[in-house]
Amino acid sequence: MKRFRSLPLRSRLALLVAAAVAFAVAAVSVTCWFIVQGKLYDELDNDLRAANRTLPIEKITEIISDCSPTPSSIGDGFHVRSSAYVQLIKSDGSYCVFDYSAGVLKVTDSDKKVTENGDPTKGIRRNGSDSDGNAVRVLTMPLTADYGPGDKRLIDGAGIMIAVSLRGTQSTLNELSLILLLVSGIGVIGAGAAGLTVARAGLRPVDKLTEAVEHVARTEDLTIRIPVDDASDDEIARLSRSFNSMTGALASSRDLQQQLIADAGHELRTPLTSLRTNIELLSRSEETGRAIPPEDRKALLASVKAQMTELASLIGDLQELSRSDSGQHGKGMQIVDFQDTVENALRRARLRGPELTITADLQPWYVRGEPAALERAVVNILDNAVKFSPQGGVVEVVLVKGQLTVRDHGPGIPTDELPHVFDRFWRSPSARALPGSGLGLSIVARTVQQAGGEVSLRPAHGGGTVAMVRLPGAATPPPETPETL
Repeated sequence: MKRFRSLPLRSRLALLVAAAVAFAVAAVSVTCWFIVQGKLYDELDNDLRAANRTLPIEKITEIISDCSPTPSSIGDGFHVRSSAYVQLIKSDGSYCVFDYSAGVLKVTDSDKKVTENGDPTKGIRRNGSDSDGNAVRVLTMPLTADYGPGDKRLIDGAGIMIAVSLRGTQSTLNELSLILLLVSGIGVIGAGAAGLTVARAGLRPVDKLTEAVEHVARTEDLTIRIPVDDASDDEIARLSRSFNSMTGALASSRDLQQQLIADAGHELRTPLTSLRTNIELLSRSEETGRAIPPEDRKALLASVKAQMTELASLIGDLQELSRSDSGQHGKGMQIVDFQDTVENALRRARLRGPELTITADLQPWYVRGEPAALERAVVNILDNAVKFSPQGGVVEVVLVKGQLTVRDHGPGIPTDELPHVFDRFWRSPSARALPGSGLGLSIVARTVQQAGGEVSLRPAHGGGTVAMVRLPGAATPPPETPETL
């Protein structure tokens, strides 16, 4: 079994096909042989039964009185082939052999019992042998005599044995066995060759898939694709499509990862450069003993603090975005009161924009998601509204039937920039002077998508921007099964 499992798959398939065909051919051959054997024996038995005749009582009396193991003649009473055996037997085992027989039959106990059963229709058919050891087919019947028209009687203690040689039949069966054996061998060999050919043809897509996987493992080239017939829907085609989808997803993920690293490096370079410059100025002042004017020193420290805050915010956004990409949010999914989430975000937004008027009209809504991530997403949307609202402006927040709308009265977003607002690190040219990393709306989009919702931005009538978030859920919490949401 271990050696079989160590063989290549195509070799195992060929062996299995050959074994299955060999079993089927063997079963058919054996069945055919027994059927032919039965037909040949039936034909012999019919000939033997047709040869049996009822003789006049006078003739039978003569035969019995002259019964001896030497050949004698009974005339034309029995019409059998010249190669047939005919002899009369008695219950004591004695027998009479007739002059046209082919030899002397061996009498068995079962033949003797036939002379005692008393039923002329009862007899036995068997394979036996003559005195020379030749195989014969024997029919033994009780001996009946003709006493006159319509009067046939059984002769007590006597029977008739009629037999024919099995030489021709056995020769035919032997030739049939040889032919079946030859045909079976050719069939098995042909089945093995056909199985190997079919296995090679059937596994050719698997070979291509294996080569593609080995190529990816060797070169890390994720652009390779396996050709697939669009009309095919078998297991190999599905496997090939799955492999192409997998390599495509991996290539896209790697591109996004490289883009994230490049964008993060670019975004980190500016605050780090500014931070290093400010720290070098402070350090040089300490080393040279030349004091920096108090106002300049205070401005430098404030700049260092602002840059560190910006770095901390950027790192936090990167961690959040990375955690979303790896799919870790699914572990913290639960039923969330979205109304409470929005109210908590509003409290934080009012602290960041105390000079603004933030109105809220919130209705109950329960969703399935991660509480902290949903609150961060709402906070990011409100932060944008606060950041771009004019001094003393109004921010309107409405939550109705799972749709959260945040409308500000700021400068708005140009139409040509709307397709990019959810891209990582993308920032409008007019907003690059403002604090921020360009990751806030990207985090919002990922969080909302993971909760099964959708988010969009559009210009508002009369100026400003409308941010809209739709989340699936219900106005009342589910009884006990969160999956009902």
